[in-house]
Amino acid sequence: MPDEKKTDDVEKVLSEIKSAEERKQALIADLLRQRDAALQEFDAKLAKLGYKVKSAVGTSKRSHHKKAAAGKAEAKPGGDGGSGKLNTPTVPRRRR
Repeated sequence: MPDEKKTDDVEKVLSEIKSAEERKQALIADLLRQRDAALQEFDAKLAKLGYKVKSAVGTSKRSHHKKAAAGKAEAKPGGDGGSGKLNTPTVPRRRR
């Protein structure tokens, strides 16, 4: 009898957790639908004012990286152009 009481309590808590999670997921889905509706309404207002709606997919942002020239070959790793040894200074250091 006491074991049945404990399992009933555990099942009750688990069912409450499950129902809370389901409510949470339903609220998230509702918020996402509201967000999409608001974005569409805002885009419609912008279009009415003459602004073009740009899709965020596939647009490139400006980058600080330089683009390689079309006619040049890519540089070799190391880039010092001669010694072939990596991480060696081009001018020897003086001993102190």
